[in-house]
Amino acid sequence: MGLQQDKSITGTETGPDLLAEPRLVMDTGVAARVALIAAPVLHDLGFRLVRVKISSGMDTTLQIMAERPDGTMNVDDCEKVSVALSPVLDLEEPITQAYRLEVSSPGIDRPLVRRSDFERAVGHEARVELSFGIDGRKRFRGWVEGVEGQGRDAVVLLRRIDARPDEPSDVRLPIHDIDQARLVLTEALIRESLRAGKVAGDEPAPAPEPEDDASVRRGPGRFAKPKPLSPGAAAARRSRPLPKR
Repeated sequence: MGLQQDKSITGTETGPDLLAEPRLVMDTGVAARVALIAAPVLHDLGFRLVRVKISSGMDTTLQIMAERPDGTMNVDDCEKVSVALSPVLDLEEPITQAYRLEVSSPGIDRPLVRRSDFERAVGHEARVELSFGIDGRKRFRGWVEGVEGQGRDAVVLLRRIDARPDEPSDVRLPIHDIDQARLVLTEALIRESLRAGKVAGDEPAPAPEPEDDASVRRGPGRFAKPKPLSPGAAAARRSRPLPKR
């Protein structure tokens, strides 16, 4: 008998195959090097890597998004991943300058990086950006209608809401050409997430703003004395000391 899958966007599938399911939308540059280091560590802990993002500004931030195979990720999970990943990153040093590590769940408006992500996103609105354009267009927005094919040959079926009168409303987007894709935070998506949380017996969290996650832990610096955590904390953080001159 095949594995029964729950199409809830929060993910309720289980099984070892989902832990090993490859990402089809990959990181590039330094983020890709970090991903090669982080993914095996996460896998050994029973988590899957979702995305690596490096942001530069006043400080450099390394964001690691992760989840269990069933799509869940709580505060304790983030702490566990942060503790395990920090020394490995210190040893490998994929980033040479001082940075802050943030470990978080994908959030409600999550990135879509695996075939199962797109399957669970059917019926929801998403933004997709391609590496190579189709008829001169790289960015698409619409409802995910399905996925055809397997692996890197899979194709996402999207019903566009941003199509001009002279453009087709239904498009087929090759996953191997997708640079990034993520869900749009809509009322329907929030309702489904809250409903799935109630079914699982969890207390529903307040609806987060885009690019934020209200269910994830924000911790102190690696060498700082721990302080009480607030319920709305958003990331598990570690600061590397600045290099000596």
